[in-house]
Amino acid sequence: MGGSVIRVLFVCLGNICRSPTAEAVFRHRVMQANVSDCIEIDSAGTGDWHVGHPPDQRAQRAAAQRGYDLSALRARQVCATDFERFDYVLAMDRSNLHDLKQLHTGSTGAMVALFLSFAANATHHDVPDPYYGGVDGFENVLNLIEDASDGLLEHIYNNFSEKDY
Repeated sequence: MGGSVIRVLFVCLGNICRSPTAEAVFRHRVMQANVSDCIEIDSAGTGDWHVGHPPDQRAQRAAAQRGYDLSALRARQVCATDFERFDYVLAMDRSNLHDLKQLHTGSTGAMVALFLSFAANATHHDVPDPYYGGVDGFENVLNLIEDASDGLLEHIYNNFSEKDY
C-alpha cells in the first residue's frame, strides 16, 4: 500500500496486562489483514513500576492459548512525545484516559480515546484490570480486546483510503 503509516499506541496502568495484550492481538489482526506495512503498533503504561519487565505470566498464558505471543514485549512508560508520534493513543480505562489527557498538550492530531469505543459488543467503557483477579479476568480482557481490535481495524479501513497510507 503506499506512503504514510498509521501508528497506534495502547495504554494501561503498568503495561504488563491489558495494553501488551491489545498490542499483540491488534498486531495479529493487522498481520491477518496483510497491512503490517501500513500500521505500526506499540503499548505503554501511565506508571513506571514495571518498565523493562515482560508482560504478566497470566496474561501471556491466556494470550498464548488463543495464538497471541506477548513474550518479546517489554513494559515502557508513555511519554509526551508519544502524542506526536502516534495517530491513535488508546486507553484501556477512564482512569488511564484521564492521565493521558493530563499529559497531552492537545497540540497534535493524535486521537486520544478509550479503546473500547471501537468495540461492537462491549457493554461498558473500560477494559477491567485483571491483575488482582483470577484467570477468568484475563479471558474477559481478551474477549473485549479482540472485539475492539476488529472495530479499530474496520475504523482505520473506513477512514484511510489506500492513497492515504
